[in-house]
Amino acid sequence: MRATLVIALTAGLFARAIASAQVPDRPPVWEWSFDEIKAEAMKARAGRDLTPREWPGGARVAVLLSFDLDNESESFITGDTSIFGLTFHEFGARRGLSRILSVLDKEEVPATFFVPAVSAMLAPEMIPAIQHSGRHEIAVHGWIHEYNSKLPPERQRELVSRAIEYLEEHTGKRPVGHRAPWGDVSDDTVKILQDLGLLYDTSMFSDDRPYEILRNGEPTGIVELPINLILEDSVLNVANEFSAGIVNPRDALQTWIDEFDRAHQERTFFLLVAHPHIIGLRSRIMVVEKLIEHMKAKGDVWFATHQQAAEYVKMRASSSQ
Repeated sequence: MRATLVIALTAGLFARAIASAQVPDRPPVWEWSFDEIKAEAMKARAGRDLTPREWPGGARVAVLLSFDLDNESESFITGDTSIFGLTFHEFGARRGLSRILSVLDKEEVPATFFVPAVSAMLAPEMIPAIQHSGRHEIAVHGWIHEYNSKLPPERQRELVSRAIEYLEEHTGKRPVGHRAPWGDVSDDTVKILQDLGLLYDTSMFSDDRPYEILRNGEPTGIVELPINLILEDSVLNVANEFSAGIVNPRDALQTWIDEFDRAHQERTFFLLVAHPHIIGLRSRIMVVEKLIEHMKAKGDVWFATHQQAAEYVKMRASSSQ
C-alpha cells in the first residue's frame, strides 16, 4: 500500500514540475477543434514497434540499466542553492556513483550514464570512473538539467549542442543518446535531436517496448527507448511534501522483479532509471544487487547499453523491411 501511494505521488510531483514549465497561450482545450487536438497529439508519438524477434545470443529479454547523474545541477536549476540541497545531491557523485560502479563491476554488466555537463564539471572524476571498465556508455542529459519547455528553440539547441561537445571532449567519443532532464520533451526537442544526428532518445512513455518516434506523423529515424515512472527510483525517495515516510526498498525490488519477469515472458525489454544520490544509499544499493542476481538466475538475458540496444533494434528493423 505504501509503495503504491508513493509511486502515485511521485508521478503527481513529476507531472506538476512539467506543468509548471509550460505556459499555454491559447484557449481552454475544450474549445479546440479536433484538428487542433490531433495536431497536438501528433507532435511526438509512437511509431512502429522496434522489438526484434530475438535479442543477441537468443536472449529472451534485453536489460538496460541507466543512471542519471543529476547531482547539484538539479539543485541549481530549481533555484535551491541551500547547503541542504547542494549536499543532498553531491552525495551522488561523492559516494553513490562508486557504490553503483562497484556492483556493476562485480556482476560484469554494462550501464548507461546520463550526465548533465555541469554535473561533470563539478565532479570531473566521474567520467574517468565510469569509463574505467570499458563497459559503460555516457549520454546526454542536458547542460544543467534545464526545463526544455521553458526555453526558446534556439536556446534549447544551443544547450544540447554544448552538452554534446563537452561530453565528446571529455570522453573522447561523441554521445549518440539523449534523455531530457525531467523527461521534459518540448515541441522542439525531437527536431533538435534529428538535426544533431542522435541515434536514440529515452524520455517518453508511449510504450514499454522500443519504437520509432513520429514527429507530426512522420517517421524520424530516432529510436525511442521508453521509460516508465514505476521503473524509476524515486519510489525509494526520502519523505517529501506528499509522503510521510520512506519506502521499504524490498517493496520496490519486488515491483521491479515483477516488471522484469513479465518483460522476460513477453520477450521485450526492461529499462531501469536510477539516480546515484537515491539508489546509491547503503540501504538501497541492495535493490540493484538483488535485481541483477534475479535476472541472471532467470537466464536468457542480454545486458546492454542503451546505444547497443538502439543500434540493434534499428539494424534488425532495417533488415526486415
